[in-house]
Amino acid sequence: MKVAIYSRGYEQELKAELSQLVAELTKNNISVLLHFSLARFIQEDKSYTFSFFSSHEELNDTVDFLISLGGDGTILDTITLVRNKNIPILGINYGRLGFLASISKDEFGTAVDALVNGTYVVDKRTLIHLDANISLFGDAPFGLNEFSIHKRDISPMIKINTYLNGEFLNTYWCDGLIVATPTGSTGYNMSCNGPIVFPESASFVITPVAPHNLNVRPIVVPDNYIISFVVESRNDQFICAMDARREIVHKDVQLAVKKEKFTISLVRLNENNFLSTLHTKLTWGLDKRN
Repeated sequence: MKVAIYSRGYEQELKAELSQLVAELTKNNISVLLHFSLARFIQEDKSYTFSFFSSHEELNDTVDFLISLGGDGTILDTITLVRNKNIPILGINYGRLGFLASISKDEFGTAVDALVNGTYVVDKRTLIHLDANISLFGDAPFGLNEFSIHKRDISPMIKINTYLNGEFLNTYWCDGLIVATPTGSTGYNMSCNGPIVFPESASFVITPVAPHNLNVRPIVVPDNYIISFVVESRNDQFICAMDARREIVHKDVQLAVKKEKFTISLVRLNENNFLSTLHTKLTWGLDKRN
């Protein structure tokens, strides 16, 4: 078995725990492939044998799993590494909330045992894909959480004409508009009062950011729809964001989003289903008066 490990490499605390993780994997005869950002944490450790990778091109079908060390943002980074290669991603949470990276950093021993013994569950998650008449987001115009349109800085609100399969839906006078996947419904969408939808719901959520009209509400649409936009603004430019990546775009650019052709696989331990994650992360069902 071969396991790749990715992290943004910002946290000094990773050094000791990364060494422990590599030791645990090596003890189970698992080959380790480290992202180059982790080199400074572990390169001087000669106790183990490992190699490095720096781009998605260096991940192939010999890699059985990719372990993400960090928060949900770190997992979003891994999507551009794994792409359509169907490498399952296991997230170990070093961040805060951790909807995607749901395995505690104290549980990595349990997680490694689950990989070795096959006692894990793989969830398929849909992605969102952007089509535009210019190149945006390089060779990775897809995201796990959401695609969004935003006004620039202190610009006045923008006007976003939105269409479903070419049929007019609504004009949003707002600071921005989010199109979230079910996975992304617990992210930026939720913070803008969008609904939470189950990962298997086969839908997109369209949620305005600070809408000018009080009768405008989020809407859930099937994910086999093509959602297109025409943006009007006093400023010639606006911002397009795909998960944590962003582009400055001219208002004449044509934009449309749809479901990506491939899915991403997320590994979870058997007991960590979506409902238990909601209960844990949002403290649903707990009476804090006691």
